[in-house]
Amino acid sequence: MSEPLSSISPNKAAILTIILVSYVMIVLDISVVLTGLPRIQHDLGFSDVNLAWVQSAYTLTFGGFLLLGARAGDIFGRRRMFVFGLCIFTLASLAIGASFSASWMLVWRAIQGVGAAVLAPSTLSLLQTNFEEGHERTRAVSYYSAAAGLSATVGLILGGLLAQYLSWRVGFYINLPIGLGMVVATRFYIQETPRHSGKFDLMGAMTSTVGMSALVYGFIRSAHAGWHDGQTIIALSLAVLLLALFVIIEKSALQPILPLWLFSSAERAGAYAARILYLGAMVGFFFFTTLYLQDVAFYGPALTGLAFVPATILHFPFAIAVPRLGRRFSPNSLLVVGSLIGIVGMAWLSQISMGSGYLLSIALPMVLIGTSQGLTLSPLTSAGVSGVSHQSAGAASGAVNVAHQIGSSVGLAVLVAVSGVGGLALSGRELMAIRVRSAFEAGTVMLVLASLIIVFAIVLPGRKNGGAPPRQEIDKETAEEAGLYANEVP
Repeated sequence: MSEPLSSISPNKAAILTIILVSYVMIVLDISVVLTGLPRIQHDLGFSDVNLAWVQSAYTLTFGGFLLLGARAGDIFGRRRMFVFGLCIFTLASLAIGASFSASWMLVWRAIQGVGAAVLAPSTLSLLQTNFEEGHERTRAVSYYSAAAGLSATVGLILGGLLAQYLSWRVGFYINLPIGLGMVVATRFYIQETPRHSGKFDLMGAMTSTVGMSALVYGFIRSAHAGWHDGQTIIALSLAVLLLALFVIIEKSALQPILPLWLFSSAERAGAYAARILYLGAMVGFFFFTTLYLQDVAFYGPALTGLAFVPATILHFPFAIAVPRLGRRFSPNSLLVVGSLIGIVGMAWLSQISMGSGYLLSIALPMVLIGTSQGLTLSPLTSAGVSGVSHQSAGAASGAVNVAHQIGSSVGLAVLVAVSGVGGLALSGRELMAIRVRSAFEAGTVMLVLASLIIVFAIVLPGRKNGGAPPRQEIDKETAEEAGLYANEVP
């Protein structure tokens, strides 16, 4: 149990508050938008398939520039980049709240993702540099982790309340006074960190981000234009070309943003692949459940936010209990059990129809999905940083977080593409119910594939090593730090 914040010295309490509030802004903006999606769609004229870009525009630039943002903090100073990230994020939030068109919103959501990519690594680095290793830092990290988990839940409920009783725009406007306040407080309480020499892998960041964006665009466009559409084919071809170029660049870069040696381990590579599939299914769960509740079941935004509570009841307790459970059952056992529970929950949801009741068809599967998230994400993070030295933990944890954001954007795009197949003779509630059901069926397939990867790339190799998997080579604190950003679900 963590000691109360009041037990920390006043100056360090102020520093921790600044870091936590700034990080909460990032996590809230990932979830607060979800329950307001139907209102955003109505106000700005998004089509059913293009609505996914509201999330993907943010997660693509967040993931694409995350490693570059971390490198910038090393070179220019963590406090400077912390303030810079806050300013970009806050300005973008103001612009998003003032959106007058879908295009305007998507441009600024992408810019907001860049701000988050600069801000997120700086929050953790400032925490490390301002709190001594040991009990003090462990206590600060526990607050940090708790803030991430609780903010995602609060964001869903808050987003629904704001969308129904005020406006979805308020969820973005509130970042203005908070962001400005944190910038001023940072100047008073946080000292600059030492600078280090280094180089920016700009070409790697650009080719990977544009390539993934083209991939997402191709999948989303296919949902309404078909796979034979010229723009769909061009987008997917461009994605393959740019991602291949990214691999070539990373092979020759002196300081690559994503060292390719990380994929030399089957366990790490499997953990990244499983995470992409798992996150794609889970983000699809939040996205399509929101649409079902509001467009098919006719829930208001506020009630929609509250309807997600069953998905969070057991998520947080299990996530907190994972270290203790892992000592008794092993992380690999938790991975397998967690992924199987997720399959059952998603398959249950895939039986949904227009007349489905909330308790049996939505709430109970939500409990399983929340339990699955709590059991799975932390061990999957540990597998993603297995077998690396403490000096290389930053690169490995960066790869974990990039896989997280890729899953959130590309995975959702795949589900949108699948949901657009069939049901063309239907409209309204019937069409949306069919699309949601198709998305959940595809999400179930993604979870099955993730589970197979977990078994054959992580669990079985671990048993061949005599039950002592390479992940023991990394210390507990590094594994915890690597998993902090990855706890942002949705």
